[in-house]
Amino acid sequence: MRVLVVEDDPDISGLVVDALKRDGAVVDAFAEGGDGLHAARSAPYDTIVVDRRLPDMDGVELVRRLRAEGNGVPILILTARRAVADRVEGLQAGADDYLTKPFAVAELKARIAALARRPRAMSENRLTLGNVSYDVTARDVRVGQQSLPLSRRELDLLELLMRRARTVMPKSAIEERLYGLGEALGSNTVEVHVHNLRRALERVGASVQIETRRGIGYLLTEKPAA
Repeated sequence: MRVLVVEDDPDISGLVVDALKRDGAVVDAFAEGGDGLHAARSAPYDTIVVDRRLPDMDGVELVRRLRAEGNGVPILILTARRAVADRVEGLQAGADDYLTKPFAVAELKARIAALARRPRAMSENRLTLGNVSYDVTARDVRVGQQSLPLSRRELDLLELLMRRARTVMPKSAIEERLYGLGEALGSNTVEVHVHNLRRALERVGASVQIETRRGIGYLLTEKPAA
């Protein structure tokens, strides 16, 4: 799971980021709304956590802008304001949940997990190409009727390639979408994941293949009919 945290209080931000990372999430954190907006537009997140009071804008305004752009990622607002009117304003702007400060980390994690599990449109959640189907919500890949277990990175890579099926996905774009901003990567990290995913698909008789466009990137296509 990849989470975007937009919170200007370094103590709260650090607490949230550390807790989520301990659970295996990839987390990007920013202190200003403008930076959060740019990140949300640049990378695919499963959930966004936004503080109501940011140095450069109201967190509700950030939510409103994302929703106006068609961004449907689940959003949780953090706030010290307890008035019902404040919560209503955030929800009407498009937020999915509201949590007041101070909060228990366990409750925050439970709410984020619940938001991430919420189904989106079926067209977004169930991907199919050839005999490969991927239920994004359940994180379940099947080749025909056979389940295909994959690592978290391989699942994320498969989702990217299936969403851009038959279109070359540049290596740089894959790196940006699969890894946290500023996360250290080896020079052949993407190649290793592509190799492992390719072998896994071949092993179970998938009718799709990952093609390499040397120096450019990768694309997922259906194999030619025999």
